[in-house]
Amino acid sequence: MIIGHQKQWQFLKRISETNNISHAFLFSGQERLGKRKVATEWVSLLFNQDIEKRIHPDFTVIEPTGKEIQILQIKELIKNLSLKPYAAPFKAAIIDQAHLMNAEAQSSLLKTLEEPKGNSLLILISEEPSHLLPTIVSRVQTVKFYPVKAEDMQKAIGEVPKEIIDLSLGSPGQVLTLKSNNLLKEDFDKKFKEIENIYKSDLYEKFNYAKNLAEDVNLKETLKLWTYYFRNLLLGKIKNNTQDNSLIKIKKILNSIQEANYLLANTNVNTRLLLENLMTEI
Repeated sequence: MIIGHQKQWQFLKRISETNNISHAFLFSGQERLGKRKVATEWVSLLFNQDIEKRIHPDFTVIEPTGKEIQILQIKELIKNLSLKPYAAPFKAAIIDQAHLMNAEAQSSLLKTLEEPKGNSLLILISEEPSHLLPTIVSRVQTVKFYPVKAEDMQKAIGEVPKEIIDLSLGSPGQVLTLKSNNLLKEDFDKKFKEIENIYKSDLYEKFNYAKNLAEDVNLKETLKLWTYYFRNLLLGKIKNNTQDNSLIKIKKILNSIQEANYLLANTNVNTRLLLENLMTEI
């Protein structure tokens, strides 16, 4: 079941009915919105078969191996897409977290996008499209996904506490995780108090906090809460028509948190040093 994204779904249905489908698409938007779910549902519609319930010879999903998608994975995919379809009208593939393709993999994929071979459909999925080569982005049709409205999630998932809906930042996947994790929910108030205190602390206390936070096994989830906290601060100031330097500062903080999340997920960056640099922004 697709939660939200009806505008995007109707667009994809319309172009499937015209048989005027581009060779490659980019589904972009924050993580856990349901982009992959929409992609698989669309391929199922095009194949007239449910590809989620069985292995299909004409459908491939590429995902990161470790922290990246390697060139051998892309070369194998390109070879597969060039073959004639076995049972479907054409070959189809999803590259999930496409921004994690390394430089060689992206260059290899670019050649295929420039000179498509065979009858195929390629769907790139990414929450960080800025980390893709501009030449790749220019050769795909982008479909943007946005946070899902609270009422749409309530309708699809059932009655969910408002604080969980708010914390999900419009992500159905996050709502489902938070709804089933009581321990995580109990931890929210403590985490928010920490963020409020750190935001008002001096640099010494911030660096000491960074030292302890660097050892937190749930660091990624903590940074999501930071995103929620500063996003709400920003929205509150915009709502109150606040016109001062704090708006610029909060935007910079949000950008820094986003960049920190990317580096932590995709590189071998020094975690403590990264967090200390982040603290200088807060």
